[in-house]
Order: sequence, then structure tokens, then C-alpha cells
Amino acid sequence: MDGVIVPEHALIAHKLTRLRDKNTSSVLFRNLAREITQILISEATRDLTTIADERETPLSPFTGDKLAAKIGIVPILRAGLGMSDVAHEMLPMARILHIGLFRDEETLEPVYYYDKLPTPPNVDLAFVVDPMLATGGSAIAAIDRLKETGISDIRFIGLIAAPEGVSALLEAHPDVKIWLASIDERLNEVGYILPGLGDAGDRIMDT
Repeated sequence: MDGVIVPEHALIAHKLTRLRDKNTSSVLFRNLAREITQILISEATRDLTTIADERETPLSPFTGDKLAAKIGIVPILRAGLGMSDVAHEMLPMARILHIGLFRDEETLEPVYYYDKLPTPPNVDLAFVVDPMLATGGSAIAAIDRLKETGISDIRFIGLIAAPEGVSALLEAHPDVKIWLASIDERLNEVGYILPGLGDAGDRIMDT
């Protein structure tokens, strides 16, 4: 699919297998999610624009590079918190912007419960992070809200997705690039990704 990047990476494949395993402990699950996120962040930042940065080594002046954009990391609460810490470690200059959404288990529609986004925005580029892209409802709602504040350069990073969620997000926001560790087979009748990994929020938070 255009606009969707699923890196062919042996480490991602190795770690994702253990992430899916129902016997994986919460501690190991969190660590694996962080490690996969780190690889995806590296991929998703590959083409960012840089500008000249004048510095000095212990021996001489030199001209290096620094990222040009003011970056925001937007975890969709609560499961996105399992990805945002490592994203912030890799992008320590970034601001953290929180959007709280949960999926109504009967309607499968996103419900807002927390939103502290600044208007006008204080970032140029937003990375929305959420482990699961199932129906796509939460991601679409979060990106809708970011665009309402004036942010136009938005990228989505997730661990696993259903084809239905990817299609829905691309239809709603064709300008948003998507990075994923895997696109799985399908959604089941209650909106869970198959084969999936269960409820990412529960497994990250051990609830």
C-alpha cells in the first residue's frame, strides 16, 4: 500500500514473535515493544530535513547537522505510553502531546477522555504512536484533532495493524505516512486484530 512502510527487518521479526506469545511476561512485553519502537522510529525519521549546525570538536570547528522541525510525540493514551518513552529517548528535543482515547467495546468507536493539545500548535511535525491499528478509529480521531490545532505534518507509528484499520486511516488521511512492524490477517467479529497480540494496553500495564 502506498504510504505504508513495513520494514523487512530480522530483529523486528524476531522480537515481534515473542511480543505475540501469550506466555510473554508484562516486563518482557514492555521491553520488546520499546525495542521494536526504537527501530521504527529510526525508519520513520530517516528522511527528516536537517540544517547546518556549527560546532567544534576537541581539535577543530566543523559543520554538522541538526533536525529542522520542532517535533511532537503524541501517544494515544493509554497503550501509546508503552512506545512514547523510547521515542522521547531517541528524540529528546521533542515535546510530548497527550490525547486520551478509548474504544467503546460495543460501538467500536473512539471516545475522548483527555486532550491538552496547545492551540496554536508548538510543533511542526507530530509522530502519533499507538501499538495497535485495529479499526483505525482512534488514530483517525487523534489525527483529526491534531489537524484542527494546525499541525499538518503527521506520521503514525504502530506495532501491528489490521488491513481494515490501515485502509480506513489511509482513506481518512491519505497525507499521513504509516510505519508498522506488521500488517496482520484481519479483524475478528469484536474488532480485535488476528493473530494479533491481545490487548496491548493490558499487556503493557499488566492489568
